[in-house]
Amino acid sequence: MAGDSTMQSYDSAKTPQRGWGQLLPVFFESNVEIHDLARGGRSTKSFIAEGLWSKLVTQLEKGDWVIIEFGHNDHDKRKPERYTPPEDYKRNLIKMINDVKAKGAFPIVLTPIAMRSFDKNGHYYDGHGVYPGKVKEAAGQTYTPIIDLDSLFGEVIANMGVNNSKTLFMNFGPGLYKAYPKGRKDNTHLRTAGAKEVAALFVANLKRLHLEPINQYLL
Repeated sequence: MAGDSTMQSYDSAKTPQRGWGQLLPVFFESNVEIHDLARGGRSTKSFIAEGLWSKLVTQLEKGDWVIIEFGHNDHDKRKPERYTPPEDYKRNLIKMINDVKAKGAFPIVLTPIAMRSFDKNGHYYDGHGVYPGKVKEAAGQTYTPIIDLDSLFGEVIANMGVNNSKTLFMNFGPGLYKAYPKGRKDNTHLRTAGAKEVAALFVANLKRLHLEPINQYLL
């Protein structure tokens, strides 16, 4: 698994924050090895520049599957080490796809998971701009399986509404968690409920793609 803080694993003894990759093993048979190599704060640009991608590719064996999900940090213009213009983002995804296929492994690309974004009237909106569309273009041009977590999770958030959707995210008041005595208002990162929801959405749509042999290991 290659991605950012929305996918990576966290120490459950220190924080209620969870990456959805952390919850994925419960959906697979116990003999399946899942290596969550996602890293917080990374974009396609920085994941490649820091050597994290080449490290992943080096570990690949023929027949492995690689789940790729970036985008949250790619569109952050405030941080030039992360920011990746849309066309460069697409090129980076295509590079990743081709690198995986060159090793005889199988890539699956994902749009970035939706954020909890509501306007002043309580209407949900997609906060990722053109980036999910670039994932779709990269997948289409390389004939690579894609799961649109942006739309799928966005629909869940919209249906839950302004208040109930907070339970999916690191958005809560004071006194609930020792690590966050003053509470937190984070509409990007997930708690257990959100991570389980995203992992379940991924698995449900993986089944619909009828990909073999990976699907035969799903519970």
